[in-house]
Amino acid sequence: MTSTTTRMAAEIAEQPAAARRTLDHLLPERDRLRGLAAGRRRVLLVARGSSDNAAIYGRYLLEVVAGMPAALAAPSVATHYRARLDLSDTVVVSVSQSGSTTEIVETQEWARASGAATVAVTNVAESSLAGSADVALVTQAGPEVAVPATKTYLTQQVALAVLVDALSAGSLTADLERVPDAVACLLDADVAAAAEALADADRVVVSGRGLLLGTALETALKMEETCLRPVRGYSYADLRHGPISVVSDGLLAVLVAAAHGPLAEPMVDLVGDLQGRGARVLGIGGTAAFAERCDLHLAGPDLPETVEPIASIVPAQVMIEQMARLMGLDPDNPRGLHKITDTELSPTAGR
Repeated sequence: MTSTTTRMAAEIAEQPAAARRTLDHLLPERDRLRGLAAGRRRVLLVARGSSDNAAIYGRYLLEVVAGMPAALAAPSVATHYRARLDLSDTVVVSVSQSGSTTEIVETQEWARASGAATVAVTNVAESSLAGSADVALVTQAGPEVAVPATKTYLTQQVALAVLVDALSAGSLTADLERVPDAVACLLDADVAAAAEALADADRVVVSGRGLLLGTALETALKMEETCLRPVRGYSYADLRHGPISVVSDGLLAVLVAAAHGPLAEPMVDLVGDLQGRGARVLGIGGTAAFAERCDLHLAGPDLPETVEPIASIVPAQVMIEQMARLMGLDPDNPRGLHKITDTELSPTAGR
């Protein structure tokens, strides 16, 4: 049962309702989004931190479902190098839960000046980001008190999926309607063994691929933020291209896998490879064969791969909240973190 002794746990439990409110609020915006994107050939996504991981999901979804080339922008190109680009064929989507991160606001202004159409994804309707965008997709997560983003992250993914639904003639609508119930089904997952294994582990890596890559990276980030442990997040492909050589006894590998789609089976093969090198494997989601091969396993959502990532973060969130408490930490107020981040103090500020 999900604990309700922390704000983080309470906000995780609010996610089914937050997802439903966000869908109801944003689906009517699809005509405006289609009109804004008419004649534009590509999308740039601007984000940092957890929002960056939501943007990774958006990028895959835009290309796989909407057939629209997409990429993650480098905000420093705008804010530091002040490069002049022709973005007249581009929709720039800026993602920020607060809508107040100076770097993201400035990058959106730069994009507009460069000819882009602009879309803001934020949880604050009165924010600078929302106010200056051509279309603002304001998520309906409600105030988020705990420092680690949970319900704002999940509803950002919902907003990005609505954007893709708009650009793909409603191809995701029916599946999106299933998301709130799927999220609710994951709240009571028994994560005790997984949380204990992570709390006791000396070294942890997290990996996923394709549409689930953002979920894997967000899982790693949440462990770092909430549990103050260095955790590396890799794509499946990047892990195989070198870092797998450091996998050995004592490492716990968290693999986030899809239950369907072209990358489901390769994740089963990765389990065996990691175990053969001495690692224990904690799996989230995936196929029945994947679950059977893992040393520990948490069920994922019963959803198609295209919307599965929206809900697949939930078991990880529940697990990490319990992991932090097992370690004697306060998951609501991780040391050194604040709700709105000054990017210049961030180790990822280089991009």
